[in-house]
Amino acid sequence: MKLLKNAAVATTLALSLGTVSTTANAVCMGMACMYAKMTPLQGINATIIQIDAAIEAVDAHHSDQAIIGNIKDALRVSKEINANDKVDRNRQRANGYLKKARKAIKQDDFETAKVELKEARTRFEGLKGMLNLTQADRASQQTHMLNRLTNTKDDAAGAKSH
Repeated sequence: MKLLKNAAVATTLALSLGTVSTTANAVCMGMACMYAKMTPLQGINATIIQIDAAIEAVDAHHSDQAIIGNIKDALRVSKEINANDKVDRNRQRANGYLKKARKAIKQDDFETAKVELKEARTRFEGLKGMLNLTQADRASQQTHMLNRLTNTKDDAAGAKSH
């Protein structure tokens, strides 16, 4: 009887945990689903749209809070740009220009803010070129491992094509 009771408790526990787990996965708990809702290219384009909205707001002499809101939206959307380490480092540098623009807006320096926003836009546009590896770059990355496995030398391995 004691064995039957332990088996019933274990089965009930296992079923209840399984039900909670599938529900949790469907709801998408934690930060696992917070980002990566769009591709890196879509994230770059969405960020540029927000920067353009901020530049237009500066030109139209909107309120400080409206412009800062656009900049915050651009910073938030830029988190969707998740391609590789090189892109991420340059995204963070571009975000620095957005933060400088936000600081300039808080100090009522709209000219500096506009310059910083334009530089941020240029930097985010530059990220697009970092997304695509050429076929030669991919081949050079792949051949290195193959050469190590087959113990052969390939001078083109690791070379960048321009």
